[in-house]
Amino acid sequence: MGTAERLIEGLPNDIQKRLQTYVKEVLGLFGEQLEGLLLYGSAVRGEFFPGRSNLNILLFVSSYDSAILNQYSAVHRQWSKEQIVAPLFLTEEELHRSAAVFPLEFLEIQEQHRILAGRDPFIGFHVKTDRLREAVVQGLTSQLLRLRQRYVEGGGGDVATTILLPLSITSTLPLLRGVQRLLGRPPLYRSDTVIEDVAEQLKVDLQGFLEAWSIKRGQISPGPHEVPRLFDRYLQAMTALTRSVEQLSQSGQR
Repeated sequence: MGTAERLIEGLPNDIQKRLQTYVKEVLGLFGEQLEGLLLYGSAVRGEFFPGRSNLNILLFVSSYDSAILNQYSAVHRQWSKEQIVAPLFLTEEELHRSAAVFPLEFLEIQEQHRILAGRDPFIGFHVKTDRLREAVVQGLTSQLLRLRQRYVEGGGGDVATTILLPLSITSTLPLLRGVQRLLGRPPLYRSDTVIEDVAEQLKVDLQGFLEAWSIKRGQISPGPHEVPRLFDRYLQAMTALTRSVEQLSQSGQR
């Protein structure tokens, strides 16, 4: 099985080398059972921030059972320390079934990924979008509910909140690109422009999202007096966006 040796734009050299070592180890671990190894997410979009971003992997396998999963578990602890999260394991049959259930997630992977080894399962693959509207509304509602829940779990503390907001905006950005798709607009992959475009199209104030993204990038570090107000702006933005998209869903129009 061949491996991709070309550099991935925007990734630091040490991350590139880390990935090359990872690919060789996983290939040695699975052999012919591994049909493809894909990198997706921020590392491919050019928004990887060392120490703040993870490396997302999809392992395309011919089959799997507990023995195969245990093989990976043996090396997972080591690689999780290197910002590589537990990968998605998929067979070709599951890829087709799962894409119908999670259209937004698989559109994201299909449009923004790099093959690090093996074949590309997304060549000629079509993601059905008939359930996309439902997926976006459900995703935003879930984000809103979890946001309040996790704020309470963190006791409303400044440290917990400044960890929560970057995690939340990271999970919300694919949903914003889903909103762009619903509006018939091409999805943008630079996060600040995605936020600004959706805010403009739906006429909602998403300043709280931009601030959370700035925390994620390490551009701002809010003080103790500003954190509660920042959270309130973020919560208001999430609430307004969710309501706006719900109305969009019901009317089927902008």
